[in-house]
Amino acid sequence: MRSRPTLCRRAALSAGAAALSLPFVRGARAADPIGYATWSAAVAQVKAHVAGFEKQTGLPVAYSNSPFAQYRETMIAKFTGGAPLDMLWVSDAWLPEFAMAGWLAPIDAYKQLTAYDAVTSDFCVQSTVFEGKQYGLTYYTDYMSFLYNADILAKAGIPAPPATWDEVVSQALTIKSKGLLDYPVVFGMTQESWMIEFISAMVYSTGGRFIDDAGNATMQDPKTGAVAALTWLADAVQTHKVLSPGCVATGELEVLKTASAGRAAFVLLPKYRLKVLNDPAQSQAAGHFKQSLMPAGNRGSHSTVGWMRFFGATPRGLSGGRAEGLVMLMEWFGGKADGEYVFQKTILKDLGLGFGITELYKDPEVRADLGAYGDVDLMARQQALARKKDTISPWFGEWNDAHGTAWQQAIVGKISVEAALRTSAETWTALKKAG
Repeated sequence: MRSRPTLCRRAALSAGAAALSLPFVRGARAADPIGYATWSAAVAQVKAHVAGFEKQTGLPVAYSNSPFAQYRETMIAKFTGGAPLDMLWVSDAWLPEFAMAGWLAPIDAYKQLTAYDAVTSDFCVQSTVFEGKQYGLTYYTDYMSFLYNADILAKAGIPAPPATWDEVVSQALTIKSKGLLDYPVVFGMTQESWMIEFISAMVYSTGGRFIDDAGNATMQDPKTGAVAALTWLADAVQTHKVLSPGCVATGELEVLKTASAGRAAFVLLPKYRLKVLNDPAQSQAAGHFKQSLMPAGNRGSHSTVGWMRFFGATPRGLSGGRAEGLVMLMEWFGGKADGEYVFQKTILKDLGLGFGITELYKDPEVRADLGAYGDVDLMARQQALARKKDTISPWFGEWNDAHGTAWQQAIVGKISVEAALRTSAETWTALKKAG
């Protein structure tokens, strides 16, 4: 993602809005501002939007940020040290940990905020819910997308992109047989944070799940688990040889670079990467990459995985006389400001970050921005089919490490698919039992 050197017009307007649509909170004191913490992204955009809020309401905000790599640890230190923190950015993966520790407060009682659930992608709303309580509003969201190089398909005489995973194999074999690419499929399966997103997209699209509604492991089940997805990956490497065995050492950024160089026909990448792929300044394959719905498995659909980050509130922020101002700030960022979704449109335009508010797909400015490099209606269709990771839990990180290693071994043939999924399931069950 690239940030532009200037803010979009709406961010500037929000800072200088004249009409007061939000009530002034009486008794606000400059010495006791709303403590607002983020990681070091969209800093200029956040500062401009904070300035608009302060001018609109008269409420001071103490904004701070820290690098994402250290952000979680920084927030834990702030919580345990009693820092004056009211609102913060939270990853969906941290929700169980933060909620169980009492560092986040539910927002269910504030209908001013939960009213936005009706116009927000369901997986985003569900990603803010833990043990039946909602803990925030979406900051940004995206999903894993299936992208293809239309120029390579045309050279191979393929008239349309694959609609199923079987067709991905057959089309890749055609491309390979014509000498266009040795490995037409380029997926990243190295042990990094993106790996679970790649895997979850394939599992969901083949009709599988990792766990059932009771939280018990089903990933090892041939009918309802992840067997079809992992089998496809193993066969693509070992049998069809359309996916390089080097995929287990390939990260998301390397997939992007390979696709940008025109050396990939089919890739799994976050949707926002389509903008980079079709930017002539960043990609040799600009203009050739298109999105199609996630291929479906024999028992699956075009489902994919989505992820999100959200604005969370602390117990301090929602206590006593602080709650009114905090709720206003959360809506200012996560909902509407002056009757418009100012912050969501700003970070889309300036940074390419996706949004959870589904009605924005109908907004003329949003459609113009997204339409410059992709099919807006197809983006919306795929987002409607996105699902949250069902493995988010207090033990997610520990399970994910063992799970990823097992999948890598199966993909390159060191162990069987069944053995890999048995390891994943047994690890999940043991961690769940230990709590």
